[in-house]
Amino acid sequence: YRENILKTAKALVEDTKLLVSGAASSQDKLAQAAQSSANTITQLAEVVKLGAASLGSDDPETQVVLINAIKDVAKALSDLIGATKGAASKPADDPSMYQLKGAAKVMVTNVTSLLKTVKAVEDEATRGTRALEATIEYIKQELTVFQSSEVPEKTSSPEESIRMTKGITMATAKAVAAGNSCRQEDVIATANLSRKAVADMLTACKQASYHPDVSEEVRDRALRFGTECTLGYLELLEHVLLV
Repeated sequence: YRENILKTAKALVEDTKLLVSGAASSQDKLAQAAQSSANTITQLAEVVKLGAASLGSDDPETQVVLINAIKDVAKALSDLIGATKGAASKPADDPSMYQLKGAAKVMVTNVTSLLKTVKAVEDEATRGTRALEATIEYIKQELTVFQSSEVPEKTSSPEESIRMTKGITMATAKAVAAGNSCRQEDVIATANLSRKAVADMLTACKQASYHPDVSEEVRDRALRFGTECTLGYLELLEHVLLV
């Protein structure tokens, strides 16, 4: 399935270019670009799922790595379409145009990451390191969203935020063990677990910090510690990657 994945991913990059240029053109062209990219991402998701299935059920962690890679591309495309909608018919120096360029950059980064992952899947010696690199990139993107001024759609209790930090503790222990063993399967499992643990922690932290009972001072502290925790965890993963 590798060649089919590469071909479809290339088509998606072309769709991305049309989406970005479509923001400055007619509504019809923009609609065509959006529809084309939606069709292409559906095709790409299907062929990546077939590729993951072809690995066999005895390697579920690598299957998860592939599925995560296509999920990242789909999320980036959704954000890009949203940014394109916001920038449509706006002047070149409008802030929404800068957001559009940023979204397009993330989109290309995630497609590139998917292609690197597909290539690494065939090489057992690099599967773990590639999974770890992809997770590090994903966490950095999640941190950018966390640090944005966007208010979460819902709030949660401080207790929920505390509960989510337990996942970080478990993932840290797993990362240390993977750094000691250096086995590719341990590193892949660490990458998959780390990705979920940090994303859950950031979501819970931001939702709790915007709880109605939380003061602005406490919110600022909670957001700062959420950032520091993530940066510390990223440093840990960089060390595991180095090892």
